[in-house]
Amino acid sequence: MSTAPGWLSALGRERARPTRLRDWPHAGWLVVGTVCFGAFMGQLDASIVTLTYHPLRTAFHASLAEVQWVSLGYLLALTALLIPVGRLADAHGRKLTYLYGFVVFTAASAACGLAPTLGALVGFRVLQAVGASMLQANSVALVTTSAPADRMRAALGVQAAAQALGLALGPTLGGLLVATLGWRWVFWINVPVGVLAVVAGIYLLPRTRHRAAVTGRDLPGTLLLAAASTSLLLGLSGVAGPGVPHWVAIALLGLAVATSIGFVARLRCASAPLVDPALLRNRDVAAGLLGALGGYLVLFGPLVLVPVTFADAGRSPLRAGLVLTALPAGFALAATVADRLLPDGWTERTRATTGAALSVLALAGLFAVPPASTWLIGPLILLGVALGLFTPANNTLIMAAIPGSTAATGGGLVNMARGLGTALGVALVTLALTAGAGMRPLDGPTLAVLVLAAAALVTLGSARAQRGRAPGGASPSR
Repeated sequence: MSTAPGWLSALGRERARPTRLRDWPHAGWLVVGTVCFGAFMGQLDASIVTLTYHPLRTAFHASLAEVQWVSLGYLLALTALLIPVGRLADAHGRKLTYLYGFVVFTAASAACGLAPTLGALVGFRVLQAVGASMLQANSVALVTTSAPADRMRAALGVQAAAQALGLALGPTLGGLLVATLGWRWVFWINVPVGVLAVVAGIYLLPRTRHRAAVTGRDLPGTLLLAAASTSLLLGLSGVAGPGVPHWVAIALLGLAVATSIGFVARLRCASAPLVDPALLRNRDVAAGLLGALGGYLVLFGPLVLVPVTFADAGRSPLRAGLVLTALPAGFALAATVADRLLPDGWTERTRATTGAALSVLALAGLFAVPPASTWLIGPLILLGVALGLFTPANNTLIMAAIPGSTAATGGGLVNMARGLGTALGVALVTLALTAGAGMRPLDGPTLAVLVLAAAALVTLGSARAQRGRAPGGASPSR
């Protein structure tokens, strides 16, 4: 008798945790620690790959515009897949999706390191993004359905700190690997971490206790969402970067608007829409997603602004990197220790509002210090602390307003908002630096800081718009 059906069945079944681990009072923190593998690697991969641009141009005799597709292809695929993958995970199991996500991500990372051509590398990066979407769509959901309700914010803070740590180490580690072992090791470094994460996930992650009903796949909605996000990011890239005709960029942005309207219309008429319209009508969810976009725009904008400003002033990349590290360091510090230092009576809304207000103050401080100087460390640390206070509280408000059965879909929405915020931060700051060249009295860096300050004000408004009611849906998983 063939054992193949049994093997196939096992591959599609979530394995329970060992009873001793499941019943341990602190089992939820083991889940958070396991999820932090994916949070760390996702941000490390996002920030480390830019260090390969120069060696890739040399190795493949390619232009900068061609090499940028190593990042752009990854970002486009990731943004388009987060919500559909989250919906599938809600229906078929978040643990299963997360584990297979790490398998795909790890295998694709190994393939990236072996890529014989630039085209093959871009293709493997798209495959890597498929795995990353399976991780990111489930990360917030696994944390919120495993951590105790009264510790949800602290758990989300630890996850955010892992992301900040990956973001902070990316430039330093990437530069070291490229300088010593070569660009291929930038991708191969993911392999041992991925193997370790899969083994840990098998034993430490809980099975999905509450699953959403499978009522349809909404292929039109998925295609409209993919078209909207892809055309938006391509349009922003075209506006911010040289060599793209303006009419092409405008056409892409127009397509983004048209497909976004089509996606909203599809949500209203589909029998099984990709995203439940009731989620987006929820005030805490809608305002929180806007805040997540604005917060990540403000977080990633300086990652472009500071290196460019320092390079234009003749400062070394190492000096720029050391100054810039203050931002993710402040983020990680606040995300992990703020819970112990702030008054117990502060609500999530108060924390989010305070963090957003501090980010506005920090950006105002950037106007008071000389550009391309080490004095930037002060405002950057304050900005990191502000966003490290805002982000976990904002995520808690969003996820508390989403039923536990659709937690991965909600997590996909959060991560998609973050991805769009990241892309907007890079594109708008680049555009400001380009448009501000030669302007008086505003120069490029000043215009870029004004753009970030405007985004911080929007983020503050979104935090004030949230009501912050008690958690409504997340329930522990076994």
